[in-house]
Amino acid sequence: MSSQRRESTTARPGGTRRRLDKTHWLYIAVIAAVLLGVVVGLLGQASADPKTPTVNFATALKPLGDIFVNLIKMLIAPVIFCTIVTGIGSIAKAVTIGKVGGLALGYFLVMSTFALAIGLVVGNFLHPGEGLKLQAYKPAGSGGTGNALFDFLIDIIPPGIPVLPTLFVAILVGFAVQRMGKSGEPILRAVRTAQALVFRILMMVMWMAPIGAFGAIAAVVGATGFQAVQSMLILMIGFYITCILFIVVVLGGVLYAATRINIFKLMKYLAREYLLIFSTSSSEAALPRLIAKMEHLGVSKPVVGVTVPTGYSFNLDGTAIYLTMSSLFVANAMGVHLDLGEQISLLVFMIIASKGAAGVSGAGLATLAAGLQAHRPELLNGVGVIVGIDRFMSEARALTNFTGNAVATVLMGTWVKEIDRPKLDRVLSGVEPFDEASMDTDGHTAEEAPEEGEGSGEKSRQPVAV
Repeated sequence: MSSQRRESTTARPGGTRRRLDKTHWLYIAVIAAVLLGVVVGLLGQASADPKTPTVNFATALKPLGDIFVNLIKMLIAPVIFCTIVTGIGSIAKAVTIGKVGGLALGYFLVMSTFALAIGLVVGNFLHPGEGLKLQAYKPAGSGGTGNALFDFLIDIIPPGIPVLPTLFVAILVGFAVQRMGKSGEPILRAVRTAQALVFRILMMVMWMAPIGAFGAIAAVVGATGFQAVQSMLILMIGFYITCILFIVVVLGGVLYAATRINIFKLMKYLAREYLLIFSTSSSEAALPRLIAKMEHLGVSKPVVGVTVPTGYSFNLDGTAIYLTMSSLFVANAMGVHLDLGEQISLLVFMIIASKGAAGVSGAGLATLAAGLQAHRPELLNGVGVIVGIDRFMSEARALTNFTGNAVATVLMGTWVKEIDRPKLDRVLSGVEPFDEASMDTDGHTAEEAPEEGEGSGEKSRQPVAV
């Protein structure tokens, strides 16, 4: 992964050093912006007129968050179209590999749906964001901000294309290209090229995230005080607890029922990868190591070669939980009630729209914004608050995604009888440890370091959590 060979370095498990992707500095900037926004918001509320406590210099910064939301909104349709078309193409390719591909995709669909449902249940139980009373989203030109510069910046950003029609057209195009066979490959390559361009623009927009997060957090804290900080903490803590329970209870239960393997033994075996993911907030960073370790565990190369890369695009359990809990946070913060039917339709949308965008900075945020725009456009303003706390949830999201793919690989090997069970028992018991010398300094196998994009597709160029 060439993007991991840029910028500064940091310590890696095993005593080696790895280079930090430059997006690491973006996340640090977002954290700093959030903390500064909280301070400015509290100062603004403290200095506000008691008669109008929600009007102060901090709440006047709200348009900064609106501008960032508009930039994300501008890219929703292109992101959805490209990821759905290429995603359907990836599904076709995986299925043609045979039983393993079809079984893996079926399992990924079930687990992602289950994770989304769990996110909805926990979100409805915790009611995160309740009482914040954020203002509803207003499209450009619907009254202005009262600041000429902010109004000018908002007016030059193109309006977003409707999401649901885009999703429908993308599904049709994806299946049409699939039916064309080899003659459709040039079209699919063109869409992938367009996808690379769209994601490059999205990455440029994400560098505005610190400014947008600062404005959004300062405004909401300036209007509601410490209650905003408390609500965000409830969401983050609830998300972490949900991810832990999902790993231990759901993934651990499925793994033990199917293989009689203890999830904690598997997690201990992957301890170095967990440390790497925690330090980078990226499950992509550990992709080559997961492939090598699953093969060492006794799962056959063909099963690992199909399951792990496909899972990195289609088996995003942590991201699924994040999407649903964040959606409910935004709805509660805006004082909008989503009935069960709306929540289920939002869940279905997320299942479809989240596929194929793994590993791209901002893709998860764009998917969240797409779901909100498609179902309740007035909720878009809450995205500015979410981007401020997104970084604090990324570690749990990445660790859950990674664990889900490790469990899926063991399950696939067991179900298709392509796993050396005696070797697996020896490895997990510590009798046959993994040879760290077989990995080079970039985390690839010493025999053959993958080329740019190998293994996980073009998306490996952006080693960040979705």
